[in-house]
Amino acid sequence: MPKLCPKIILEGTRLTLKTDIAFALNEHPRIVGPRKYRYHSPLISGEWCAFTNFPWGRGLINFEQQEEPLAMETYATWARLFELQRYYSWIVDRFHISTQMYQRKYCGRVYDFGWFEERLLPLGFRIVFCTRTPESFAAAKKERLKVSGKPSQYDNLGTFVDEQRLMDELIAQSILPRYRLDVSDNNIAAATDTIADWMEETGGLYMNE
Repeated sequence: MPKLCPKIILEGTRLTLKTDIAFALNEHPRIVGPRKYRYHSPLISGEWCAFTNFPWGRGLINFEQQEEPLAMETYATWARLFELQRYYSWIVDRFHISTQMYQRKYCGRVYDFGWFEERLLPLGFRIVFCTRTPESFAAAKKERLKVSGKPSQYDNLGTFVDEQRLMDELIAQSILPRYRLDVSDNNIAAATDTIADWMEETGGLYMNE
């Protein structure tokens, strides 16, 4: 069979199961092939707080204005790494759409990532936009508080609804193939199967060359 090398960017607000789905996709036999043993595979995130030396710090999404050159260089570095390793699978848990949303909503800064997407498009990157209905956020919050290290970030659920609305607008402007995935039922297995179906139907599992 052809070599599987899907490239999936999972976008969405908090409480939309992105990380759980990312881990599940990384072991889904239709996404990465059957595995008889576990091994390292690339699962990366724009939520890594790699710009500060303290917990819950800043990174690729919530950087301050003076850190803008660092953030843009980081994105350019990721793009180059993807280009150099084009025949591999990449699953990303939040990325440039989250950066655009956060910077516009909370900092009033607008960033154009057209240059970034133009480099990702030939590599086969696709966006899966994880969403949920406004009324389902409460139940999701209840589950998350059982394990969260920072419960205060879930105090205002209306914030997530607003973020989701803005992300919807930003993703509509993307040149990358995209799929809107409703996770209101919290069914991770069904979500990954749906993504696998879409990737297969749109030719997203393999490189065309």
